Amino acid sequence: MPHEDVLSLIRDALDESARVKLALRDMAPDIQRVAGRIAEAFRAGNRLYACGNGGSACDAMHLVEELVARYKRDRPGLPAHHLLDAATLTCWSNDYEFATVFSRQVETLARPGDVLVAISTSGSSPNVLRAVEAGNARGVLTVGLTGRDGGRMRALCAESLVVPAQATERIQEGHITLIHLVCELVERALFPELVLPA
Repeated sequence: MPHEDVLSLIRDALDESARVKLALRDMAPDIQRVAGRIAEAFRAGNRLYACGNGGSACDAMHLVEELVARYKRDRPGLPAHHLLDAATLTCWSNDYEFATVFSRQVETLARPGDVLVAISTSGSSPNVLRAVEAGNARGVLTVGLTGRDGGRMRALCAESLVVPAQATERIQEGHITLIHLVCELVERALFPELVLPA
């Protein structure tokens, strides 16, 4: 690939990434509302679960570690779990089917008032959709992180944050930004008295 073509590719990708991030500004009220509902669930003694496939699975784990460990503030851990235990995933998928690998765990673990953060760049991942359906049936607050037109997940979730992009990698970059914002707002809501470490 010629040198100038490589530079153009890099610049175009960075320009598009920046455009997507700036477009998230319009979602500020939605982000605030979602973070507030998650904070209320934690305040009430509920738990958060998260799931996704591939890169979205990694984003689900990222969300959970920020809540269990910390985002910025030295504070008590928050009860959050990802539904990505390898033994559980492979056991259920081998004995039954991959399409219900998350819904089975939601049915087993989630209680009314808990939160399920379902992550799918297309909003159409069958196993993630099944998890949302299971969460809705159990009285769980379902939060979807998705992109493009939101797919089926947009209407299925109680709350949906849809990254305004078509490319999977740009959507994933938006999801990480949304996850960090939610963690920041949840920490501020639950632990306002704690100062940030120096």
